[in-house]
Amino acid sequence: MFVWAVFQQYFPYQFRGYIEKYSQRLLSFVYPYIQITFNEFTGERLMRSEAYSAIESYLSSTSSSQAKRLKADIVKNNRSLVLSMDDHEEVADEFQGVKLWWASGKHVCKTQSFAFYPVTDEKRFYKLTFHKKHRDLIIGPYLKHVLQEGNAIKVRNRQRKLYTNNGSNWSHVVFEHPATFQTLAMEQDKKEEIMEDLVTFSQAEEFYSRIGRAWKRGYLLYGPPGTGKSTMIAAMANLLGYDIYDLELTAVKDNTELRKLLIETSSKSIIVIEDIDCSLDLTGQRRPKKEKKDEAEEMKQHPMHKASKEEAKSSQVTLSGLLNFIDGLWSACGGERLIVFTTNFVEKLDPALIRKGRMDKHIELSYCGFEAFKVLAKNYQKLDSHKLFGRIQDLLREVRITPADVAEHLMPKTASRDLQTCFESLIQALESAKQAQDSNKEETALIQGLSEKSVQ
Repeated sequence: MFVWAVFQQYFPYQFRGYIEKYSQRLLSFVYPYIQITFNEFTGERLMRSEAYSAIESYLSSTSSSQAKRLKADIVKNNRSLVLSMDDHEEVADEFQGVKLWWASGKHVCKTQSFAFYPVTDEKRFYKLTFHKKHRDLIIGPYLKHVLQEGNAIKVRNRQRKLYTNNGSNWSHVVFEHPATFQTLAMEQDKKEEIMEDLVTFSQAEEFYSRIGRAWKRGYLLYGPPGTGKSTMIAAMANLLGYDIYDLELTAVKDNTELRKLLIETSSKSIIVIEDIDCSLDLTGQRRPKKEKKDEAEEMKQHPMHKASKEEAKSSQVTLSGLLNFIDGLWSACGGERLIVFTTNFVEKLDPALIRKGRMDKHIELSYCGFEAFKVLAKNYQKLDSHKLFGRIQDLLREVRITPADVAEHLMPKTASRDLQTCFESLIQALESAKQAQDSNKEETALIQGLSEKSVQ
């Protein structure tokens, strides 16, 4: 210890570097083993290494039988445990008669910050050790076997997650939404078209690579409130087995934070921005000068409006930053991603935001038709037909009502409420809506007639 302290204190840094360099070379002549290190993060800690994750899954079974200190995590809807070895543990593995060793470790260093409680930066890694005479076998077939097996185990044990952002950081809960395309209130032909499009995308890695495009696809879901846009997203995630990243743009400080959030998303995921027309004023940069002038005058006359506007503009995310997020250079970091926008008013969005290539497929979710009603009747009442279906079909042709409103009438409110009562309640609501719709038409026609007479 005394000699090491003297060495560290008085030997020049460059000289110590030379000693370490040549001592390692000298040791390599007598030490017959090769070591490969797999770090948890790559690219200056921006992305978690896929190799590290696959190795962690691969070693889970070996660790549970050999390691003395283990870490446990719950997966598969809290029904099973996955074990991995704790830091500074070592386990042995064998491949084609060759023995090798895996060790886990971490480097700990304090961050350069002035916080009251210093934050430590932990960089974990796995280290593989094997005899140098088996170099070709280990570097080639063995590592390929480890990655394939590890990824297969990850898929089997994968617990899908729903992420949300707080500033530039993601937090998550377990995604357990039960929606599927079978229970989605929509025409069957339209559902099959969307499902085929999604499955084709998920299997098109080689195609996207061949044509030189990032492996991603944009979907724009638009329609009135209550038509099932959020349910559609959950059904898409359940069909493909993807995670969901629910991005709240108003919580993002600027374009740099938005880019950081994109980098930290995983592959096999859906990035969702709901009600994008309400998230930020992304079209303000393109408005005519007259509109901006009128808004400035309104702010002078109404100071309270000015305060609310300034609060809404606390996020500095721009339209340009969002466009780069969708299909810029950084959007190619990772693959197999869906980007989904939802809006109630598609006409409010900037055309540059929803053009093909950014939002590749536009899906309109409209009012409830008879086909959608039959799906809801099947879901809520387990019925394929009923004597009142004909009357409901006639009313649905004339009345605009959302699937959410229809579902509310089909939902049993009490244990004694029978099918007849549910359908009669729906018919009564449809007839009331029809009367209101007819009276509105009469009023509109009367107003138009009076205005034409006044013009004459």
